[in-house]
Amino acid sequence: MFSPMPAAPFPHAYAFDPAHGLDLARLLAIAPPTPPDDFADFWRRRHAAARALEPAPRVESAAGAVGSHAAHALRYASSDGVEIGGWLLTPRRGPARRGVLVGHGYGGREAPDEVAGLDDAVLLFPCFRGMGRSPVAGLSARPFLHVLHGIEARERYVLGGCVDDLWLGVSALLALFPEVAGRVAVMGISFGGGIGALAAPWDERVGRLFVEVPTFGHQALRLTLPSVGSGEAVRGYQRHHAFNVMETLAYYDAAAAARYLRIPTLVAAALFDPAVPPPGQFAIHNAIPAHLRRLFTLAAGHFDYPEKAAEERELAREVASFLMEA
Repeated sequence: MFSPMPAAPFPHAYAFDPAHGLDLARLLAIAPPTPPDDFADFWRRRHAAARALEPAPRVESAAGAVGSHAAHALRYASSDGVEIGGWLLTPRRGPARRGVLVGHGYGGREAPDEVAGLDDAVLLFPCFRGMGRSPVAGLSARPFLHVLHGIEARERYVLGGCVDDLWLGVSALLALFPEVAGRVAVMGISFGGGIGALAAPWDERVGRLFVEVPTFGHQALRLTLPSVGSGEAVRGYQRHHAFNVMETLAYYDAAAAARYLRIPTLVAAALFDPAVPPPGQFAIHNAIPAHLRRLFTLAAGHFDYPEKAAEERELAREVASFLMEA
């Protein structure tokens, strides 16, 4: 679909170009997909059903300290009878003034991360269904199997359940800390970024969104691009099955959802990424209304490179400043 450029930005041993022959200008020119006519109705119905559920959050035990926060193990109820496990981080000095729900990548999460610059925030780190502290019978934690679970029916596709997990996480956070209502943000990387972009447009409780190298952007284009990430599992499934996965994936397109965002959104998108093709990442950014979006351009995602640590430090400062503006 795209004519190749002379060379990729970094030496690599992949059988494909993780930059897909595109520079920044061409990535910023990618047109986002047009959603199905009933896309918004589908998600609004799903959100209403999730909001009607009681998360019944349970703070289980202390789990030490993470930076300026005390850490606690946490569980709450999500849709389909699924129990979500994760961690709650509370300020060690002073009251909580804002809340942040932090999504994880497709590798899952084994512990909460330190989020610099948010000393006055209470942070909830859920493990999405099937991963980490949220095992589900019959649902594999392996990304290449997880991403295919229920793909034959849009109502049962696993990504919809993961979006429910995020919404119920916001409900749990507000049940425990009602004082942060009006100052709740969602952030996520890779898998968590895609889930965040799918979830945030429909939930008026979320006031800011940060996504880093987000996946599930422009699903039709994603099916044409090789990778080493979960998209390759979907490509393989489509090659060997008559069912047209776009009948489901058109409703789980983070770039289609991004056009409905009405909140300030920061996107950290990579020019080179073997796991999440950059065209999908930039399709998400490009779909967000221009007056609401901010872009932090990364040299690469899901890849080690000499400038990575410095870029990560700069991004951390940008994220803290962005979230503290709320």
